[in-house]
Amino acid sequence: MDAMAQPRKSAHSEPVSEPADVSDRGARTRRRATAKADRDAATREAIAQASRLGEADETAAARQARGRPGDPFTGELRRREVLPLLVLHMISENASYGNQLMERISAMTEGVLSVNPNTMYPLLRSLESRRLIEGNWEHPERRSRRYYSITAEGRAEYERLVAEVRPFLDSVARSIGEIVREVYG
Repeated sequence: MDAMAQPRKSAHSEPVSEPADVSDRGARTRRRATAKADRDAATREAIAQASRLGEADETAAARQARGRPGDPFTGELRRREVLPLLVLHMISENASYGNQLMERISAMTEGVLSVNPNTMYPLLRSLESRRLIEGNWEHPERRSRRYYSITAEGRAEYERLVAEVRPFLDSVARSIGEIVREVYG
């Protein structure tokens, strides 16, 4: 036998055969690569399937959060720029941070319009990028509360929203009044 075909001992004293030529090594390498590619493809498919399930859950949750079409307490209030109006209004009175704004809106609307962080913080970043508000860290040397205050451009936008949103809010108030009169006399 030549040196390449000689059995050798493994760490456990079992004979291990070496491939007789380089083509056997190449075939083994290709089999390993194919097996790895198959595992990778299966992993990608499992991740894609889980993502589709997650997206379906998120879509259902988003529909539920927005409410039924025409539900004025969730969908329309959000679409009609009521939330930016409330944020600019509250910030124009005192500098505020995100959680404080969420709590104040929930208390003001008695929970009818509850805002979660996934809504509030993107809104604050959007208002800040449009230079309507300015954010400053409570402790700049570390991440802490970020207090937002209104800018001159923000005051102009606030005034615009006050005029634009008022007719919608008046119609909601009239509708609620009609419901109360109809049901409770």
